[in-house]
Parts: sequence; structure tokens; C-alpha cells
Amino acid sequence: VQLVESGGGLVQPGGSLRLSCAASGSGISINVMGWYRQAPGRQRESVATISSDGSTNYSDSVKGRFTISSDNAKDTVYLQMNSVNPEDAAVYYCVAVWGSGSISVTWGQGTQVTVSS
Repeated sequence: VQLVESGGGLVQPGGSLRLSCAASGSGISINVMGWYRQAPGRQRESVATISSDGSTNYSDSVKGRFTISSDNAKDTVYLQMNSVNPEDAAVYYCVAVWGSGSISVTWGQGTQVTVSS
């Protein structure tokens, strides 16, 4: 499985941004996809995840502002970021948990989100 992220960039405080992550690989069974982020000097933290059954989880810091969604036909996951604040600035990583029986985890290369006026 390979993950290709897009959509990062510069956003003003209070603005919106949408991240995308497309998974590629033949015959794969993706169980969970999600987004993590890592700011300078901080540990990587979970932002949001979505399971193959559509159930979602969010960190408390983004709940109500960010929305994760997926297009299963395209093996693509999105992160709609609204009401962005400076604390949201980080490198955002897409992650996929996949496989049946033997479970594997793949990370994307990361996409930078900068929050500045």
C-alpha cells in the first residue's frame, strides 16, 4: 500500500483547508484510515480516524471543527479542517491500517499545514 497526501499549505486563522490521502495497492483490504499530526518539539498525535464501516473518532482538540470522510471506491480519505487555529499547525500524516489476518500499517510522507495571517 502506498499513500499519497495532498492539500496542505498556508491557511489563515479561522480559515479552512482540506487534506486528501489516496491509497494505492491491488487487492488490499483497508480497515482504518486516519490522520495524525506532529508539531515541532511535540509527539505525533492522532487527529481523526475512520473505519471501513464508517465509524469515526476525533481528538478532543479538533472535535466539532474537523471532519474526516472517505470515498471507499477511490480508497481516499479526506480531512476537512474548519476554524483552523495556530495550534493546528503541524505536519499531517495519513495512515492506513490494512490487511486481513496479518495487519500492516502504512504512513504517508506528510503534508505541512501552516497557520498564519
